[in-house]
Amino acid sequence: MIRLLQLYHQEYPMQIVANGINIEVEDHGNPLDPAILLVMGYTAQLVYWPLDLVNGLVDHGFRVIRFDNRDVGLSYKFDGVKAPNPIRQMIAKRFLPSRNLAPYNLGDMARDAVGVLDALEIEKAHIVGASMGGMIGQLIAADHSDRVLSFTPIMSSTNAPGLPGADAEVRKVLFRTARAKAKTREEALELGLAFSSLIASEEGRNRKEERKELMRLAQDRGFYPPGPKRQMAAIIETGNLRPVAKRIAAPTMVIHGAEDPLIPSACGRDIAANVNNARFELVEGMGHDLPPSKLPAMVALIAGHCKAA
Repeated sequence: MIRLLQLYHQEYPMQIVANGINIEVEDHGNPLDPAILLVMGYTAQLVYWPLDLVNGLVDHGFRVIRFDNRDVGLSYKFDGVKAPNPIRQMIAKRFLPSRNLAPYNLGDMARDAVGVLDALEIEKAHIVGASMGGMIGQLIAADHSDRVLSFTPIMSSTNAPGLPGADAEVRKVLFRTARAKAKTREEALELGLAFSSLIASEEGRNRKEERKELMRLAQDRGFYPPGPKRQMAAIIETGNLRPVAKRIAAPTMVIHGAEDPLIPSACGRDIAANVNNARFELVEGMGHDLPPSKLPAMVALIAGHCKAA
């Protein structure tokens, strides 16, 4: 347990203004080294990027930045802005695709990420995004190509029609979590543990106490139940990213877990199939998580890809 808290302990946090809002940022490594911008996924704070991964990339000669997306952690909260019911939003978007139902979309979150680079005076960076962060990363790589050295989406998707989705139980718990009105930290913790147990690798499931401590750490940084609802709305609002993927020119490597029950590996293969000359790496024994035993190999993959770019 002590090791887990050491792994995720923050030492040099800072608040910056990016895209007109406050964003919490951590900057690791030598500022003269090439930068890697880590973009985290749905509901997840920057602490969900393990420091073993961050420090491993720093040891390979990179400056590594991780940050809280809007509406989670210590970044800006859109208080009082209501998100639509996710099921109703999906139905509405099917029949009225041009109707804007969400407070913001993933394009806005991509501009937040580029704003982080602006605030840190970083001209170009390698973009690494996990899950929703990989969706945001597709928009960064396509719409802000002049800022991107390379792109690595992890356990992500284009969200294109026809792709396999989460299995029924995972989908049910996901939407229940998105709609939930947890009144206390303990209620939110139990919801989060139930969901993470469903989507984690076997290794992750066997580390329940570590997952619980990490969730408590995130709650200590910022307990904010309304945020995930707006992030879910942003994903639904943005919709199909396959046309976006086709516009990506940066060297791209897609990493996906072979046992991912939330975003099946076919979704990662779809990113690779639609980005010109993209490379696909399937990680056996990995679910929708970042298992500690897989981190050294992932560091080597990401560092090698970034250096080759």
